[in-house]
Amino acid sequence: MGKSYWIRRQYPKSPLIDLLQSDVFAEYASRPALLRERFASRSGVFVVIDEVQKVPALLDEVHWLIENASAAFLLTGSSARKLRGGHANLLAGRAWRRQMMPLTVMEVDHLDLERVMLSGLLPPHFLSSHPLEDLRAYVGDYLKEEIAAEALTQNIPAFSEFLRVAAITSSELLNYTNVARECGVSAKVVRSYFSILEDTYLGFRLPPWRRAKARRLIETEKFYLFDVGVSNYLARRQPRLGSAEFGKSFEHYILMELRAYQAYRAQDLELYFWRTAAGQEVDFILGDFEVAVEVKGAARVHEGDLSGLRALRQEQRVRRSIIVSLERQPRAIEEGIEVLPWHTFLLELWHGNLGV
Repeated sequence: MGKSYWIRRQYPKSPLIDLLQSDVFAEYASRPALLRERFASRSGVFVVIDEVQKVPALLDEVHWLIENASAAFLLTGSSARKLRGGHANLLAGRAWRRQMMPLTVMEVDHLDLERVMLSGLLPPHFLSSHPLEDLRAYVGDYLKEEIAAEALTQNIPAFSEFLRVAAITSSELLNYTNVARECGVSAKVVRSYFSILEDTYLGFRLPPWRRAKARRLIETEKFYLFDVGVSNYLARRQPRLGSAEFGKSFEHYILMELRAYQAYRAQDLELYFWRTAAGQEVDFILGDFEVAVEVKGAARVHEGDLSGLRALRQEQRVRRSIIVSLERQPRAIEEGIEVLPWHTFLLELWHGNLGV
């Protein structure tokens, strides 16, 4: 359940080329020109190709059909690495790019935060009565199909250990040397492993805000896995309310909602974090300091939780400063800093009321 389910529901009458089917894959891998032969005479046809990265040569045929037969395509995939590495035709200027994200608060009724930290928000895992078993199978399939089958790395045991360490250090500043030490491989190899996660859409970088006025800022990126459930499963965490692990996972979850909003509603919105060399930090900056967001996985925000936002506001002019927490009611702590319950914050975000 995911993009394939969405395709069947949205385009039930369109020709579908599913390259996960072995016979379909073999047919088009051996003769990509079949695409042109089958659809060149059907002017204006709309064709769906699922997992297009498995046969990169099809993109040349897609390009030809767009130019010469007024054809339109929906191309889906779960990895960009093979396309880039093989110098495939990426249809520059002829294709819009969209990314599907895990489920959001707008797609789920009565979201149970503690359960979500275990299951994550990938539809099959979120809806499962045995999410940990499904996560175990998912990780196994990923290592087997995406990594081994595509020959992205030959050392599957080392990459498997890297996944665990990447999950443990998810949301922390990237340190290739430390991760390499934990995995028993070189820092150069670790860099390539992080690139694999990005190219297969299993992870992403969050850049720091670098334009300092007074304080010296950290310029190292952070790295996050793409789903809080996958991250916690790999790190062997089962976060419970009130624990430090829950706080870390809660921050990750809020970021995934921000990323989904960015993907679906505001593709030009930039996301950053802000951190000084002295350790003062704000979790997320939305846009050019339109909104600063600090995330606290606690039922009560305390005086000490304000230090990062206060330091930021001394450095930059921030239109809105928000602490997202588990408190039940919104309140203003001091001029310019407000506390919002997490659900209220997300509704404001998705309804366009944050002003970003």
